[in-house]
Amino acid sequence: MFVYTNLIVFIVSTLNQLLWLYTLVVLASVVMSWVDASPYNPIVRTIYAITEPVFDMVRRSLPVFFGGLDFAPFVVLIGIQFLEQYLLPTVARLLISGFA
Repeated sequence: MFVYTNLIVFIVSTLNQLLWLYTLVVLASVVMSWVDASPYNPIVRTIYAITEPVFDMVRRSLPVFFGGLDFAPFVVLIGIQFLEQYLLPTVARLLISGFA
């Protein structure tokens, strides 16, 4: 049974690290929106290609424009925090308790 527990812990830890990395990408996208980043730079294009689909989904679902400010990155960061601090640990505990 400890093999399954270790596998679940590994998967949850990996997902937490991926969410942390995506948080950094979202923050980089926010900073790049404040400065005049070249849209021809491959790093800028990659970051926008990774973040804009998620931002567009949030923009379609919620009214996130207030006074000319776009709060979609803020909503995405709150969603990531919810996943990291509530959903993943809860699912991990449920799965581990199911194998015990």
